Amino acid sequence: MLVSVHVVIVGCGRVGSTLALGLVGAGHTVAVVDRKPDSFVRLGDDFKGSKVAGIGFDRDVLEAAGIQQASAVAAVTNGDNSNILIARVAREKFGIENVVARIYDPKRAEIYERLGISTVATVKWTADRILRRILPDLPAVEWTDPSSSVMLVERAMPNSLVGQKVLELEIKGARISAVRRLGAAVIPDAKTVVQQGDVGYFAVEKDAIKDLDSFLKKGSS
Repeated sequence: MLVSVHVVIVGCGRVGSTLALGLVGAGHTVAVVDRKPDSFVRLGDDFKGSKVAGIGFDRDVLEAAGIQQASAVAAVTNGDNSNILIARVAREKFGIENVVARIYDPKRAEIYERLGISTVATVKWTADRILRRILPDLPAVEWTDPSSSVMLVERAMPNSLVGQKVLELEIKGARISAVRRLGAAVIPDAKTVVQQGDVGYFAVEKDAIKDLDSFLKKGSS
């Protein structure tokens, strides 16, 4: 059963409008805030959410958007400073826990993640995925926790490990959490063995990445 929530989206560009339309289509209530009323044209004439013109970090504007009843806030304007300020106001002034800010500067994104503000670093995200397509052998990092201590990495499984049980692979500081096989990912169990062409997703401590890569390289030699 769908539980409808209210979401405040600040920024009605391509990301904000797409997000708003998707949420409304999924049965949620949405208020979109933008300082330029003309931006609301992206939502179309049939948009069932509310539109609030104003500065996204202004408390009165956020209250007009229903932030006091909101379960989440997305700050997706085209400015890093504005998005962080909006996120902080939502968290610190209105007590909204589920807040996400879009950040263009990857270094800033890392800093704010450590401060507990969830961010989406669009430049880094896009660059990583382009690199993975033009350099498919490039080691990939799928996710990093806010403290940058643990990450989820994608690695090709060497042929020399074919036939070995996945959960019996012992790498200090790393643990395999999923295997992608023939285009589909599975959670390995005690019977799962490595097959040719498998790709592993490893939860690994930052300081153990070299050990993981050495283990896989040694296994393929």
